[in-house]
Amino acid sequence: MRAFFAVDLPTDLADRIAEVQGELRAAEGLRFTDPEQAHITLEFLGDVPDGSERGGGGESDLDAVIEAGREAVQEADVEPFIASVRGLGAFPSTEYIRVVWAGIGDGSAELTRLQAGIESRTTALGYEPDDHEFTPHVTLARMDDARGKGIVQEAIRTAEADVGSFTVEAVRLKRSTLTESGPVYETVESFPLSS
Repeated sequence: MRAFFAVDLPTDLADRIAEVQGELRAAEGLRFTDPEQAHITLEFLGDVPDGSERGGGGESDLDAVIEAGREAVQEADVEPFIASVRGLGAFPSTEYIRVVWAGIGDGSAELTRLQAGIESRTTALGYEPDDHEFTPHVTLARMDDARGKGIVQEAIRTAEADVGSFTVEAVRLKRSTLTESGPVYETVESFPLSS
């Protein structure tokens, strides 16, 4: 299964995510994410064999990944915290746009600490670390071609894009299932923060 560690945004911010995406709707070449599934990815793992894919028997890679996530969150010793979602940006740059995102203000340090612990543990299991510095963000859209690049660049420069704040209380291991209408995410395991 395709899997990643993430912090989910509460569904009550979905309407605000949709409003921010609305400021980009005129840009051709964008594929928008589902506001109801908005999240902050901490670590993308890719394919994680879950035991059933090998006929079972013994500890699966999934069991090891769950244990790594549990230990990383405990060791990070991060208490529940407020994260604010605001501002727009693009990866890899505003000149060559592949992903349009909303940034994280408050809570960046805590998210970075959680991500570093998870990456360290999953790398020890043989999963590839990210090839770029971690930038906490919420993906709003992916750019398939550059037709709407100017509109996106202008929005990044001028849009308020203040989505709101929420309390982060847990990290989740998510399963990503690709469908014709886009990816569907399900929680496999949840790791509560220290309290």
